[in-house]
Amino acid sequence: MWVFFRRVRAIARKEISHVRRDPGMLWLAIGMPLLLIGIFGFGVRFDADHLPVVLLDLDRSPGSELLAQDLFASGVLVPVEAVDDVATAEHVLGSNRAVAAIIIPVGAGRDLATREPVTLQVLVDGSDGTVANMLLSDVESTVAAVAAHRSTSPPAFRPSALTRYNPRGQSAMFLLPGTIAYVLALICVLLTGLAIAREWERGSMEQLFATTVGIPEIVLGKLVPYVALGVVDVLLSLGMGAAVFDLPMRGSLGWVALGSLLFIFGMLGQGLLISIITRSQMLATQLGALSAMLPSLLLSGFLFPVSNLPLPMRIASNLVPGRFMVDLLRSVLLRGGGFREIWVDLLALVAFGVLMFTLSSLLFRRRIA
Repeated sequence: MWVFFRRVRAIARKEISHVRRDPGMLWLAIGMPLLLIGIFGFGVRFDADHLPVVLLDLDRSPGSELLAQDLFASGVLVPVEAVDDVATAEHVLGSNRAVAAIIIPVGAGRDLATREPVTLQVLVDGSDGTVANMLLSDVESTVAAVAAHRSTSPPAFRPSALTRYNPRGQSAMFLLPGTIAYVLALICVLLTGLAIAREWERGSMEQLFATTVGIPEIVLGKLVPYVALGVVDVLLSLGMGAAVFDLPMRGSLGWVALGSLLFIFGMLGQGLLISIITRSQMLATQLGALSAMLPSLLLSGFLFPVSNLPLPMRIASNLVPGRFMVDLLRSVLLRGGGFREIWVDLLALVAFGVLMFTLSSLLFRRRIA
């Protein structure tokens, strides 16, 4: 056993030397995660804000003016122009100066005062479905709130909604756990894929095979340095998320650490497997990005709920380790979950890591033969 660990340590030290002599590898391992966290945290938004709209008030009454003021009070909708007729409103909407046109009909002020339903006509630019749905939802809720507030008699009932775990509805809180999993998947697969494929191209892998070092020792020795880099990436990502975007840590850091180690080990194993199959840095980069980037982005629940996917895609998502890592991070960081909530995720990550390590060792043996 002591000889085994000595050989693993020797392979790991050799791999560390390669990484230290390659500035591009260090940038990929350290700089790229911070860059991607910043891009997704600052640049990707699913909450609408400051949407330019055109207002057409056909009622021109004090009640309709109050309704218009309340529509724009939150800052989500911003009036860019007030027009006098529907044709002009449609022209402004078609010229891309606004995303919607809100038409207050004749009699709106009277209907608000008598608690009659107020029907606003909203012309929406449907070229962006996300913005259109958010705008319609905001208009509907605003009109309902105004109708309840302006009436003299209280409504029959008033719902009270409370948003847990992300009360302000910030996109960053939803995106950052998924971004961490996405970044780890991409970086870890590319790190090992490029590093090992480079040794195949240079012929140094055959020199290792000529020694007495066993296949499991080579595999472990080459993975250990990149596991350490992956841990650094997790710490940097969590630190940046907490410092810049107020990402909470409601659960135990130990569960995050355990899940991250399992996920890193599995994704490094996937990169190693790709490098063994391709033996080319170019092919390893392309296949690594394809197998890690797209599934982790589309099938993990990072951007879209898994429950919304078609049945074949939901089944396929069970083969994507990023799905379980995203669920684990959201459960622990945002909801304060423990082992009871994440044991399925941990089990899936263990199974994936064992599968990748086993396949890599088996294919190494076949190459030697």
